[in-house]
Amino acid sequence: MVGRVVGASRYLLIVAVICLFAAALALLIFGAYETYHLLSALLTSAIASGEAKKLILACIELADLFLLATVLYITAAGLYELFIDDKLPLLPSWLVIHDLDDLKSKLIGVVVVVLGVLFLGQVVSWDGSRDLLGYGAAIALMIGALTYFLAQNHKHDEDKKAE
Repeated sequence: MVGRVVGASRYLLIVAVICLFAAALALLIFGAYETYHLLSALLTSAIASGEAKKLILACIELADLFLLATVLYITAAGLYELFIDDKLPLLPSWLVIHDLDDLKSKLIGVVVVVLGVLFLGQVVSWDGSRDLLGYGAAIALMIGALTYFLAQNHKHDEDKKAE
């Protein structure tokens, strides 16, 4: 009896899946809204020709916004596959998730890209007064740690397959 209740409790994660999908959708809609306003400002020449740096920064911020939406979507799809139904139709093969390690690997890959984009945004908007070295070093350290984690995870998976 208890086993059935615990087993059925996995469906509680549908709450997390729905919320993550809603958040991803909200970010995608907001990103589309921001893209529309950026393009309309460009077309109406509201952005002066000397403001290329602001335009580049706006585009980087848009990329960051869409990447965050992607992280939320991958997390939602991964949790759905892991806890609700592992046979989702129409998913690309790279998004098929068989276990929690698959989900972590996919998320870490996107997080590394998001961190890179965040740093790029700081570099583009740099006014010379802030210390970017510490910020860049912290991001590099985080990316290095995540890469090490992935490498160790991959090594552990290969060792399990060899047994």
